Amino acid sequence: KSTWRAQTSAKADQCVISPSTFPENMPVGGLITVSIYTQKAYNVSVHNCILLVHGADNEERLTHCNVMFHQVFNDPVHGHVELHPLLCKIIDTPQFQRLRNIKQLGGAYYVYPGASHNRFEHSIGVAHLAGQFARTLKERQLELGIDDKDILCVEVAGLCHDLGHGPFSHLFDGNFIPKVRPGHKWKHEEASIAMFDHLMRENGLENELDEDDRVFIKEMIFGPLEPETSERKEWPYKGRTKDKSFLYEIVSNKRNGIDVDKFDYFARDCLHLGMKNSFDHCRFIKFARVCKVAEDGQPDGEWQICIRDKEVSNIYEMFHTRSRLHRRAYQHKTNKIIELMITEAFEKADKHIRRKGSDRELILSETIDDMEAYTKLTDHIFDEILNSSSADLKEAREILQKVVTRKFYPYLGQIKLRFTYSISPSLFPLDFKMELKEQLAEDKIDFGMKHKNPIDYLRFYKKDDSNKAFRFSDDQVSDFVLPRVFSEQWIRFYCRKSLTNDDLKAARETFENWRQTVLHPEVTFSS
Repeated sequence: KSTWRAQTSAKADQCVISPSTFPENMPVGGLITVSIYTQKAYNVSVHNCILLVHGADNEERLTHCNVMFHQVFNDPVHGHVELHPLLCKIIDTPQFQRLRNIKQLGGAYYVYPGASHNRFEHSIGVAHLAGQFARTLKERQLELGIDDKDILCVEVAGLCHDLGHGPFSHLFDGNFIPKVRPGHKWKHEEASIAMFDHLMRENGLENELDEDDRVFIKEMIFGPLEPETSERKEWPYKGRTKDKSFLYEIVSNKRNGIDVDKFDYFARDCLHLGMKNSFDHCRFIKFARVCKVAEDGQPDGEWQICIRDKEVSNIYEMFHTRSRLHRRAYQHKTNKIIELMITEAFEKADKHIRRKGSDRELILSETIDDMEAYTKLTDHIFDEILNSSSADLKEAREILQKVVTRKFYPYLGQIKLRFTYSISPSLFPLDFKMELKEQLAEDKIDFGMKHKNPIDYLRFYKKDDSNKAFRFSDDQVSDFVLPRVFSEQWIRFYCRKSLTNDDLKAARETFENWRQTVLHPEVTFSS
């Protein structure tokens, strides 16, 4: 045995090991183990390859070896995560790096000190799980024709699916934008695909993927890119043909909401919130396979990801975890108060916070129309407002000062409606609104598909007939895991002004008197 070292200053993602790299006295018929160490600021990777010495002379008996450098990240949820060089190039762009400064759970960080995680690490986790899921399906079912390019595209989609989130995540697209731009239908997935195009173009990465692959990635994030019409073809996607329809269910599953985005989301949130996660996503991936499902008048059917029948209770555990996270964290009453106050501050600061776009300066709510400006928008606008001395930002600044000093809007109570319906201003008496200056918050907790059961849209297979998909009926599920309903709606009330203890007591009495007039409510009060 002998050891030798060769150094190179190559900057390429691939390194070619030539015969001249090794000593001339290498024995014919032997095996050579090559360890290649790459050093970067954030990790060290070791790549091993074994070469067979097969020729008569030096040039013939050593094989050229191409080594692709995968970077390794140590993730608190998934352990050591190995990513393709293209994913590392995307990560090292300003458009992706902004996710380091966008809290995944918005205002929950002001309630749970551990909820400090950001969209950056979540996106890396989703990319890892997406690649792991696709590789597992490929190894288990070679007949599916999954190739390396498919896997790479699935990983890129997982990595880039949250590029479009704004400050404090869903606070921005769910609360702020609807208030300042009423009637403007926009969601963060639209910004994600726009930001993906901007990222690839601005950083010279367009040639790394074919046009069909870039379309495929955007479809996995957003869904069909063409508007739905009666004339639209039976297969609405362009990135991949119908025989690979199952690939669209890995990152963002529009069919039943069971995807790797949720797997990482719940596991990471539970870890940082200090809660138990009873759903085992590794077990789900282990027992998943692809079957052709023919139904709803489609004789050919589509290839869908199905799960072993015995795993139905594990899947319900995922939705129970989701419900528990909503109750204890996402819809926590103090968290909702904080997010209402931050939203109100952003509303008042909207016209006074500006970012330079591609051709002009835009106000806060206009940045979603220009990815150059949107790239410069993160949670830092909270501190920008809080630490400003501008008279224009005085009202917004005062609200945020109340947030950091925990002088929250008083909480009056909440009602749970037995039946879900739209909230109308006429529901509340005028004198009640004028006297209390209430802030209304509507919170919905469901399994991800409103009042529907997502399991109805998932198909299962049996051990002795793994290619036949079937639907689980409710009578086959234990009553211990099957909920009676799959969504509920709460209305919470807050006061925008500070109240003394006596005034707060009087306000709650007024609220209780009014509540008695509401049909079929249940009410709880804070202590």
